[in-house]
Amino acid sequence: MSEAVTPLLALYRKFERWPLGQWLFSRAVCFKAPYFGTISPRFTLLENGRCEATIEDRRRLHNHIGTVHAIALCNLAELTAGVMTDASLPRGMRWIPKGMTVSYLKKAKGRLRGIATPNIPLVASETGYDLPVNVDVLDASGERVFNAEIRMWLSPAPKR
Repeated sequence: MSEAVTPLLALYRKFERWPLGQWLFSRAVCFKAPYFGTISPRFTLLENGRCEATIEDRRRLHNHIGTVHAIALCNLAELTAGVMTDASLPRGMRWIPKGMTVSYLKKAKGRLRGIATPNIPLVASETGYDLPVNVDVLDASGERVFNAEIRMWLSPAPKR
């Protein structure tokens, strides 16, 4: 992983020191990418190579059987994977999601925690490459209810 502190990671560390800092950081991320606000995430940990966020079991996230909808789980997975990637990105690189493979392991109920980690180290490169990111979603008892592998495309940022 890159040892440099990215702007996003620096912002998280600044907000983390404040009361309600995680809430403010979560709101800032959702302001930048508004669609993720639909799941009302709360970031609980962000470091180089790891991102954790929770969502509450709310009726607006339910499917027809009263559990958290599959797409809400996909949103949590893409959000944590993207924030982890952005916080870990080597200097001069950029990223975009390229694909997602998901497994629904059991009914998702209660507070859910998404944990994103890269499957390979993030490195600077002169060419683009796929970065597979693993995301596990755990229920309050710590059982995996959902898993995703999200492929991020990392490539050199245009020179300005």
